[in-house]
Amino acid sequence: MKDLVWNSFTKKIHIKTSVEKLYWCWATEEGICSWFLKKADYYRNGSKIEPQEFLKSNDSYIWMWHNWDEKEEGKILAVKENEFIRFSFAESCEVLVSLEQKDDVVLLTLSQSKIPEDEKSKLQIFYGCSNGWTFWLANLKAYLEHGILLNETEIDLRGFDLAGYEFVNM
Repeated sequence: MKDLVWNSFTKKIHIKTSVEKLYWCWATEEGICSWFLKKADYYRNGSKIEPQEFLKSNDSYIWMWHNWDEKEEGKILAVKENEFIRFSFAESCEVLVSLEQKDDVVLLTLSQSKIPEDEKSKLQIFYGCSNGWTFWLANLKAYLEHGILLNETEIDLRGFDLAGYEFVNM
């Protein structure tokens, strides 16, 4: 068994869908807001791109979630249609989402790396993002395979001090 490291983690899930549909869910504003975000704005050379347009390397983003007042800003670092998307995340981190068709399912592998190893980052990024991505990948599977969303969009959880650490469907 590998030793636990604090600077990266990997999550994997099989999803019964096509690689094209799964790529759309990650690589367009329209797709990512269908299962993950309250709002996403993507920019290319300073101009907002259309919601159905696929991302390209060097595009930038601003993401906003349900039940969280903060926003995430970052850059699309690399894309290869229907294979992977790599983007900056949580300030100094990088996330790689890769897709591999395996018969009637797609193996989605998400790796977050370049996590700082200070105590705050261990809690907020390693623990927080690792738990968060676990939920969001399950939400994506539920959405694509069963047409349902598991995340909370109707009850405002922002009044709970530890909502991000206690609610499993944030």
